[in-house]
Amino acid sequence: MGKQIPELEEQHIKFIAAQKLFFVGTATADSRINVSPKGMDSFRVLGPNRVIWLNVTGSGNETSAHIQQDGRMTVMFCAFTGKPLILRLYGQARVIHPYDADWDELFAHFPSIPGARQVFDLSVDLVQTSCGMAVPYFDYVEEREQLKTWASKQGEAGLHQYWYDRNQQSLDGIPTHILEEE
Repeated sequence: MGKQIPELEEQHIKFIAAQKLFFVGTATADSRINVSPKGMDSFRVLGPNRVIWLNVTGSGNETSAHIQQDGRMTVMFCAFTGKPLILRLYGQARVIHPYDADWDELFAHFPSIPGARQVFDLSVDLVQTSCGMAVPYFDYVEEREQLKTWASKQGEAGLHQYWYDRNQQSLDGIPTHILEEE
């Protein structure tokens, strides 16, 4: 059934490439635990122990705050079609903002998505598979375009204002450093 290994294998990389949805879990030692669903063609495997994902503007910014204080991250994929499988990636992550030196290099791996605010770079130290036999079947219909449309309408200045107003700290008051310090 399940197994634990130190790195992604080829069948895991193929499975990840076929998924339309993944989940990210983070927390600090004393914060709320955050679990977020992600999509939008925003995940890339760079090697057997390195993955990145592009984060777009949202109502909160918990993952960024958590990673900057405690780098632990878990990413989970589930098979909603075909053979059952749950794939979890455990490791240490770092957050890269548009003002950071390696933003351009990492952002280049993704399509241009309006509202992009961070790239998370995860160093994977454990890959775990489990059966997934209790995960129901779901059919993929299409991507939602509302977030892209909203971000495009905001423009760069509007997005920065939104980040200023709503994305500078977590629910627990942990800073996200989304805006470059002057």
